Amino acid sequence: MESTVVRCAEGHEFSTSTFPMQQLGSERIGPGRLLRCPKCARLRQAVPVRGAGRC
Repeated sequence: MESTVVRCAEGHEFSTSTFPMQQLGSERIGPGRLLRCPKCARLRQAVPVRGAGRC
């Protein structure tokens, strides 16, 4: 299973096995997703870390 390195709105970096890419019709809803950050234990906006590649 692939994992993606992401950064939450508080700046914490972590990897997640799922990073859902939601779409409405043919348009994407932007790069961020709501994920539960394991460091601050809250739902936060998270974006993929550029240059980190896949784990």
